[in-house]
Amino acid sequence: MKLRIFTEPQQGSTYDELLTVARTAERLGFDAFFRSDHYMRIGPGDHGPGSSDAWVTLAGLARETSTIRLGTLVTPATFRLPGPLAISVAQVDQMSGGRVELGLGTGWYDDEHIAYGVPFPPSGERFARFEEQLEIVTGLWTTPVGETFSFEGAHYRLADSPALPKPVQSPRPPIIIGGFGAKRTPRLAARFADEYNLPFRTPEDVALAFDRIRKACEDEGRDRPITFSVAQTVAVGADDAQIARRAQAAEQDLEALRASGLAGTPAEVVDKIAKFAELGADRVYLQVMDLSDLDHLELIAAEVLPHV
Repeated sequence: MKLRIFTEPQQGSTYDELLTVARTAERLGFDAFFRSDHYMRIGPGDHGPGSSDAWVTLAGLARETSTIRLGTLVTPATFRLPGPLAISVAQVDQMSGGRVELGLGTGWYDDEHIAYGVPFPPSGERFARFEEQLEIVTGLWTTPVGETFSFEGAHYRLADSPALPKPVQSPRPPIIIGGFGAKRTPRLAARFADEYNLPFRTPEDVALAFDRIRKACEDEGRDRPITFSVAQTVAVGADDAQIARRAQAAEQDLEALRASGLAGTPAEVVDKIAKFAELGADRVYLQVMDLSDLDHLELIAAEVLPHV
């Protein structure tokens, strides 16, 4: 089992704060540093300094870290045109020496779209655009050098693209698709994803979702493995007071987080992670909300990481 650190900078953070967390996660031996891709705080509260752009942030981290993998959970298809997105991710992959992963989704948070002038079409159109973006991004990356890529869809048209630059990773950076959808999500994950991620769900939901993906892969005739992962809010403490403080910092009810997240002593969290492993999860994304609490990462690295 690999543990990855997952941050939510839209709740208010600076690049320097994210850099400190990423470097700490790298030093402590976590597998990856991921961030959400949002432009505005979710829920009430002080916006702080505001959010930072996901791919600008990852470009900086690519040059200021050396071993940890980097990525998004997840970039909305509404935010960026697929051609420029493919270029940005390929360039960050080059800048990192081949350490980038792209989580891609439909987009869901309408308020941030309205606040920053980003079109937010209905759900059906967002899924259609998402599918075309997957076709285009993967097509651009895997087109052989010297050849061109063209695409004609309902929402995007590319003609004789040079399909450059290329990422370092071959045949392309890993694609992560997530969500609990019962039909479209499994189909797209089976076709395009290297990893399927289910965020913030109970083990019972995880078992159901993973089985859907396995069935979709079988129906698709997929002949390559898919990685399974979960994302969970984490609040680990040496005692009840420390656990409660960290749950409060994550703006979570402690008892609810104990039931549906990763809250508890290190031993309790190790046991919960083991349940996800039994269901087939290969990775757990630990959603840390208080970016200033580096002692939290130190505790997880010392008391949880060695046991999973």
